[in-house]
This record gives sequence, structure tokens and C-alpha cells, in this order.
Amino acid sequence: MSSFTETGLVKKLFDLNQSQQSIQTLSLWLIHHRKHHSIIVKTWLKELQRAPAAKKLTFMYLANDVIQNSKKKGPEFGREFEHVLVKAFKNVAQSSPEPKTINSLNRILGIWCDRGVYEEPKIKEYSTALNGTETIPRVEVNGSDKKRKGDSSSAAESEGAKKPRPATVSAEKKAKSEVVEVNGKVETHITLSPHQPDGDPPEPEDLIKVILDLENSASSDAVVRERIASLKPEVSELAALDKLEDKEAAMKLAADVNDAIKILNDYNARLAVEMDDRKKLTTMLRDFLREQQELQQQAENRLAEYQNKLSKIKEVQKEVRNHMNNLPDLTSLPDVTGGLAPLPSAGDLFNAHHH
Repeated sequence: MSSFTETGLVKKLFDLNQSQQSIQTLSLWLIHHRKHHSIIVKTWLKELQRAPAAKKLTFMYLANDVIQNSKKKGPEFGREFEHVLVKAFKNVAQSSPEPKTINSLNRILGIWCDRGVYEEPKIKEYSTALNGTETIPRVEVNGSDKKRKGDSSSAAESEGAKKPRPATVSAEKKAKSEVVEVNGKVETHITLSPHQPDGDPPEPEDLIKVILDLENSASSDAVVRERIASLKPEVSELAALDKLEDKEAAMKLAADVNDAIKILNDYNARLAVEMDDRKKLTTMLRDFLREQQELQQQAENRLAEYQNKLSKIKEVQKEVRNHMNNLPDLTSLPDVTGGLAPLPSAGDLFNAHHH
């Protein structure tokens, strides 16, 4: 994961576009660097206010994604955005937005209200800043709120309602669920506008911890495996029963069998836990790899951009040098004063005037 700098954040916000991948990638990066939530939100607001009107909705989509997807990591972003959203909605409203932009933002407000992202009084403040009225838009999935032509938020929400979301995304207690039909089967989903990420990439330290824990997994326990390998053959062979000659031998075999069962039950339970941990690690590695591939692509694009910029600067440098070489050397020019007397000083002129 690339390190956080304010300059880097400004660059990422400048490169942000309305595609789901662009919003998702930056949202994941911001959530990963949530310890910088204060400067992130301040910079987001500053760049939103500078952004052209056509791009302001994309900034709001990014904020919505970060606010909703960061809740399971902590409340930092929700609280920080809460203080600047009135300014943000006012700024969008004052930029002469298209009606579809207002409709998309009202849809976000309705979703926040239905899912309890913010308390109703706060939603009313945001609605007043955007619409000049406290009326809170309501979102209907199966009702009259259909997909509107040209409404990107509505389109994204409708698309999200048709596609099943990953099982790792669970509804939080305050969130309102939406009942939708998927392939003829009624399911309950929590969907975000304009998209839902596949899964949050793990923190590097969390990934390292899981890997280190697996070094002490059941399959690595040579001591227990040796105990199992050294179990008497009689405990797993029915033919051994035919060789029992007295009750004492039968009781001894029963004790050995019970011990073997206990050892195997305990070890099998540990193996089951290990299997779940390895599945979890596989998912974490997949999400981590996906994020690294996205960041690598960003880095490659940025490298190409700056290499091109460097090439242009070098061309300018070359032209400046050529221009400097063609300029005359003033030190080698002849003395144009021709031995004339120096000009009089201000004092000389003053004295001459009085005489």
C-alpha cells in the first residue's frame, strides 16, 4: 500500500473519474489510511470546491462510499464528514447542477436516512443545504422510484439491486435492508451507491499475523502427528477383537481406543480450524493482490505521465542552453563610452544650478 501524503491525495482526487473502479480504488486507499481522516476530509472538501460542476457528483459518490464502507473499520470518517457535508452540499447546489445531479444526491440522502448512516436532523440539514427544504427523500426499491434515464446514481443502485452482493458484506444493525429479487429468488441485500467493493484489502500487519499464526497450525504439529503414527494397530483393526482372551485385555484395548479417539478428535478439530484460517488467508491474499495490482497500474500510469513531463522539460532545457549559447557575450563588446567624461553627479548638478 502506497504511503500517504497530502500531495498524493490531491493527485488521486484530480485523477478521480466517475467509473466504479476509480471510485472503489480511491475509496479503499482512503480507508486504508484512515488514521489521516482529518486531513483527508479537509482536502476532499477543498478539492470538491475547486472541481468543475460536472465532477462534483463523483466527489460525493466517493464520500458516500468511504462513509459507508469504513464503518466496520471505525467511525472516524463518518464523524469527520459529518462536519463538512453541509458546506459540500451547498457548494454543489451553488454550482448550477443539472437536475439529474440533484436527483442523484437526493437519492444518497434517502439511503443515508433509511440505513441510519446519519441521524434524521443531520439529514435535514444536508437536504436544506442542497434543496432549500428539510424534506428528506425516500428511497423505494420495489415502488415507484424506478431507474431514471440519465440518473447515474439511480442506475447504479438499480444495478446493485439486481446483482447479488458478496457474502462478506453484512447489514449493520442501523442499516435498513432492501428486499430484491435475484434470479427468481427473494433475497435481502445492503447495496451502496454507486457500487459495492468485492472486499476490503487487509492491513499488512493483519495479513502477516495470519501467516505467522499458520506456522503453528495443526498440520505443522510434528509431535501430535508422531503420537498418532505411534498408535497401536489394534485400536483401528476389528480383527484385534478376535484376539482378546480375557476381560482385562478387553478393558486395556478399550482404554487405548478411547485415548486414540480423543487424540484424533482434538487433532481433527484443530485441522478444521486451520482449514478455515487458510480459506480466510486465501481471501485476504486475493483482496490484497487485487489492490496491489490496481495500485501498480496507477503507479505505472503515473510513471509514464511523469516520464513524458520530464522529456518535455529536458527539451525546454536543451532549447534554453542553445539560446544562451547564441546570445552575445557582453564582456567581449567594445567600450562604447569612447573615453567620454563621466556624467555629473546629483551634487554637481545642484551646485551648478545655484552658480
